[in-house]
Formats: sequence, C-alpha cells, structure tokens
Amino acid sequence: MVQSLLRERPQIRVSRGEQTRDRIMDVAEASVLAKGFAATSIDEILFEAGITKSGFFYHFRDKNDLALALIERFRDRDLGIFDDLFRRADELSDDPLHAFLVGLKLLAEAMADMQAERPGCLVATFVYQDQQFDARVRAILTEVTEVWRAQFRARIEAIALVHPPRVEVDLEALADMLLTIVDGSIVIAKALGRPRLLEDQILAYRTFVRTVFLGA
Repeated sequence: MVQSLLRERPQIRVSRGEQTRDRIMDVAEASVLAKGFAATSIDEILFEAGITKSGFFYHFRDKNDLALALIERFRDRDLGIFDDLFRRADELSDDPLHAFLVGLKLLAEAMADMQAERPGCLVATFVYQDQQFDARVRAILTEVTEVWRAQFRARIEAIALVHPPRVEVDLEALADMLLTIVDGSIVIAKALGRPRLLEDQILAYRTFVRTVFLGA
C-alpha cells in the first residue's frame, strides 16, 4: 500500500525522444546503484539501453551531464517522499509525537519496499564520489540533504514543544540521526547482504524517539 502510494503518478504522454532519454537514465541509475558512478561506462549504458553512441550524445553532452540529469530527476521525483509519508501520518493523529511515530512506521515499510526493488540510494552513491562531478551536481546533493534535514528537524522541534524530552538530548542531532540511519543502513545492508536491515534500523530509531519523549 505504501509503495503504491509513493509511486502513483498521473499518466503523461511522452515523445519517443523523451522515452529514449528516460531509458538511458533508468539503465544508468540501475548501474550506478549497483556499482557506483565511476564504474558505470557509457558503452555499458549504450549496450543495455540498446542505443547508438550518437543517440546518447544527442541527449547528454557527457557523463557529468548524465549525472546532473539523474540527480535532478531524483530531486523532482523523490525529494518529497519523506514529507509525503509524514504528512499522511499527520492526518491520522493531531499529536506531533504520535504522528511522527506513525510516519516512521510508514517510512520503514516504504524503505523496505524500495530496497527490495532497487537497493541503494542515488544521493548517497553520488556523495561518496562527489569529485566525479561539477559544482552543479554537488549543489543539488547539498540542497536535497538540507531539505531532508530541515523536514526532520521541524518535526522533532514540534514534538519537544508538546512532549519535553525526558533525557538531555540535542534536538538537531536527534533529527540528523534519522537521515544518518537511512543512508548508513543502506551501506551496511549492502555490505552484509541484508536488505531488511534498513527497515529494522528505522524501527529501532522509532523506539528510541518514543523513549526520549515518553520515557522507558
């Protein structure tokens, strides 16, 4: 249910050229998530997408231009995922803490679905190899991260106004912890071959947040 909610999009008719561009990006994104940007070659993309080199360069000037298109698409398509989930949780409870706990449960389910379908995170992968890209790509990586941090921080601060923490805690660090858990768990899950690890870690964070604001 969560996965279908996230992936519902209005049907839009696209041209053949747009379809080709999207196919190139889909192939490139899958390869980048599997083995990184540096290890993804244009020749590999050409082969998997079934296009010629001239077809590739019609849509992208070079590999960095492809990286820019990938991260822009991610920003436009996926930047609102966290906010959408937590806004849905807001509709289920007027209490900011309870809504946040529900949102974390929804997030755990959504991340499990996504990791099962296509393990990895494009932002994390790009950040680890940021020297491969120009300033435009790095600026979007920073923008995406700052948006997510601000979303989580606002929710944690709203919770603290209603439920003062039972222990001394840095609210900003508590908010950053969630983003750290998401990206860090993706790396560890891939290293250990445990795709459900991300879901487990988000649920563990959920328990920690409940304890911080409600006590043991």
